[in-house]
Amino acid sequence: MSDADSKQRAEFPPTAYWRRWVADAGQPTLPGDPAEAAAARAQAPSSQTGDAVEAPPRILIVEDDPSQALFAESVLNGAGLQARVVAVATGFMAALAEFQPDLVLMDLHMPGMDGSELTAQLRGQAAFAHIPVVFLTGDDDPERQFEALEVGADDFLTKPVRPRHLIAAVQNRIRRARALQQMPDPGRNATTGLNSRLQLLQHLAEAIPAAPRGALGFVEIEGITALRDRYGYACLETILTDAGRHLRTLVGDASATRLNDNTFLVFAPDVARTDLDAWARSLRDGIGSHPFPLADQSIRLRALVGYADLAHGYDEPGSALAAAEQALRESRGTPVGIAVHMPVPRAVPGEPQGGLADDLRDALAEQRIELAFQPIVAVAGGDEAQYQTLLRLRGRDGELHSAARVLPAAELAGLLLEIDRRVVELALATQVERQRIGSPMRLFVSQSSRSLIQGDYADWLLQQIEQSAVPGASLVIDVRQDDALIHALSLQDFCARMVPAGVQLCLGQYSASEEADALLAQLPLGFVRLAARYSRQLDEPRIRDEMRAAVEHAHRLGLQVIGQQVEDPQAAATLWMSGIDFIQGNLVQRVANVLDFDFHHSVL
Repeated sequence: MSDADSKQRAEFPPTAYWRRWVADAGQPTLPGDPAEAAAARAQAPSSQTGDAVEAPPRILIVEDDPSQALFAESVLNGAGLQARVVAVATGFMAALAEFQPDLVLMDLHMPGMDGSELTAQLRGQAAFAHIPVVFLTGDDDPERQFEALEVGADDFLTKPVRPRHLIAAVQNRIRRARALQQMPDPGRNATTGLNSRLQLLQHLAEAIPAAPRGALGFVEIEGITALRDRYGYACLETILTDAGRHLRTLVGDASATRLNDNTFLVFAPDVARTDLDAWARSLRDGIGSHPFPLADQSIRLRALVGYADLAHGYDEPGSALAAAEQALRESRGTPVGIAVHMPVPRAVPGEPQGGLADDLRDALAEQRIELAFQPIVAVAGGDEAQYQTLLRLRGRDGELHSAARVLPAAELAGLLLEIDRRVVELALATQVERQRIGSPMRLFVSQSSRSLIQGDYADWLLQQIEQSAVPGASLVIDVRQDDALIHALSLQDFCARMVPAGVQLCLGQYSASEEADALLAQLPLGFVRLAARYSRQLDEPRIRDEMRAAVEHAHRLGLQVIGQQVEDPQAAATLWMSGIDFIQGNLVQRVANVLDFDFHHSVL
């Protein structure tokens, strides 16, 4: 047979001639008609009673040329597949909904609406977006094919096509699509079905500020300390995992993720403003009314909900998260356990704010913000001087207020950014003075992640470093783990700006968990500071083992580890034997307003 004859056979088959090609398509060659044998096998009862017979894959053929359509339909039906033809583009979407195909075989060139436009239409429907689309075309222009791939095509078959090639391509695409559907979603937890934190934050970043609607809420399970003391850590984790799984059913199509041991984050962009209060109550009551099984009993959990109404128009995801977090804190003091964040105008100079908040703006103007210092000492010894900076506010009466008291008031007064900037300015001024006297050092400077992710903060910080002529490596920006987990995506952008300048980063209050460990790999950190419980509860074997595993994990990533709030020699010895790099705490030296620690002669 000539090549011309072969092409004619492949593209324009006579009616019912497909039966001769079943063997060519890879079907078994048996005496008699192989297609009839296949039909007989399909009609025969299953050899195993009760076995489910899987329906043949369905292929929707979109082709306006009757002979081409007949060719594809005949070949695919002959191979045991179920094919249907749509001859006009206007009937395509209706056929999709009615036939529910496993694959679409599409002609690229059709009158009216071509295959690329139909594919784009299909991909725009969430219910059909997963369906593979294979184009049949005689157009060998690579640019034209690339355009089709851009709108969502999966493969091309160039006419004329041999029957076995057509069947193999269709079957392989269907197998791959089914395998992908059966794979667990990498963006979801396989046990609870909750989104990963990264996936939820990506959804949030896409929606803010582009689509300011819906709600962003924190859901917190109360009383986990009592639950842990009564049932133990293993049972507590079982309960919280069940709570996450149940929350997944409560939020429906919204995104939800577990932030830490007892707190979940929910992003629900489709909740109407008039329904926000009912939505928050449904989360609280949905958790509270559900009996969670535990051994031979069941328990009830109390949930708190704090949320932000995104219609207020937050500039970026970080500010929306901060608003929802503040609402959660407020919910803890309410009888109903629900609070919504209500944006308030920023404080105006001269207007009374009351209490410590009223004193903050004046303190900034009057230079009453100060720094205190605590040495961070290498357990292996060394001459390098390094200190943790700690914020202090000197009240009008001369009393010094700690950061733990100042920062919440600063946040309520809308002054957190100004406070963070002032702390950086004081730290750099301290560095300049130390360089002048020939005594350089490294300062760890705590900053709120909400300040760091402000659009112009990185530029401002780099400008301050350049103007002070202080080496970037002498500054370590310290961010708390809880804040970093919430603002991980935005912090990556900030870190990318800092690394070329030599500024290092430290993750403070590091507590080992799957998500926290992932954060260590995501951010370009130089240090981690362990959570205080690792120094205070070392008499508990579980805490001690967890601490050692945390130190080992950090070291595998090339990070140096600081043990903080070390108060007694026993804790220091345990940390030292666990491979800790630095120790900070009152055992070394109490917090002071002077930089006089003798690193050269220090012995731990």
